[in-house]
Amino acid sequence: MDLPLLDAQDCVLVTGGAGFIGSAVLRHLFRNTSAALVNVDKLTYAGDLEAVADLAGSPRYAFAQVDICDAPAIEALLARHRPTAIMHLAAESHVDRSIDDPGSFIRTNVLGTFTMLDAARRYWSGLDEPGRARFRFHHISTDEVFGSLGSEGYFHEGTPYDPRSPYSASKAGSDHLVRAWHHTYGLPVLLTNCSNNYGPFQFPEKLIPVMIGAALAGRPLPVYGQGANVRDWLYVEDHAEALVTVLTRGEPGETYVLGGGAESSNLDLIKRLCAILDRLRPDPAGSYERLISFVTDRPGHDFRYAIDYARVKRDLGWQPRHSLDEGLAATVSWYLDHQPWMERLRQRKGADRRLGLAGGR
Repeated sequence: MDLPLLDAQDCVLVTGGAGFIGSAVLRHLFRNTSAALVNVDKLTYAGDLEAVADLAGSPRYAFAQVDICDAPAIEALLARHRPTAIMHLAAESHVDRSIDDPGSFIRTNVLGTFTMLDAARRYWSGLDEPGRARFRFHHISTDEVFGSLGSEGYFHEGTPYDPRSPYSASKAGSDHLVRAWHHTYGLPVLLTNCSNNYGPFQFPEKLIPVMIGAALAGRPLPVYGQGANVRDWLYVEDHAEALVTVLTRGEPGETYVLGGGAESSNLDLIKRLCAILDRLRPDPAGSYERLISFVTDRPGHDFRYAIDYARVKRDLGWQPRHSLDEGLAATVSWYLDHQPWMERLRQRKGADRRLGLAGGR
């Protein structure tokens, strides 16, 4: 069913569309709307066009290999494609990498967002009145900007910012820029902060694909500290649906937090993955849990994240479709069916190995 904002006359420009979440958004838009789609991606180590290969032959889809910090290139894309909406997902996103190389995170996440906002403001200002009323700039961010929770409580739209890593600080800075461009210039923005995503096509530097790959290879499954840190897990296809729901139904200038309602400690999550692998790809040497090992904790590792997504459920009618067990089973099955893809990406710099110890406390 076509969504209210997006029909054949519309165009959605997605930055970071060759990334994990961005590609899921493009696939969702392609299946559920008739809008034209523009994928803008620099194709860094984590970008992979195979994730949107099914769109490549469609006249509705265009790809541009462009750095979001390249203002003239971004302005040219806006002038050429005349988007109704921009969904800004391009970002450096791995906490461990941000500890080793904070400068690239500041450049992409802060300067890149500024470049996108400024180009969008000029483009939006030149539209006619109906075009300005229809346009949206949707900035996709993380719950990590809120810092760390104790054993109780939840992040919500009014939670104060308290970033603890170079990654989360860079995303907090970008969030503030987005709000400033709305309040200062009137740019119709939407902002979402999400919990940890997982699912198909996730680059093998993040916890779940790292553990699946290591288990299948018979390597140790490294758990930070004692594995007690807790995250709220959101299946990426559910997140993509949420983002498009916010884009088409959200109130300009507002923030929405998006979670999976699926908290798990890191150790419990890894044990769940092991149980699924034991069922789907049993190892003659025994349960995959035997491979679990405990390693030095990440510097400044936030204890717990959890999202109260009541507002988006109440106001926009969205809630996650997948339980954690359902999502994990689907994810493990996908990686088992796509081992050559995982192996190919594992060859890229920094994939599937420990990062984030440089300069830590």
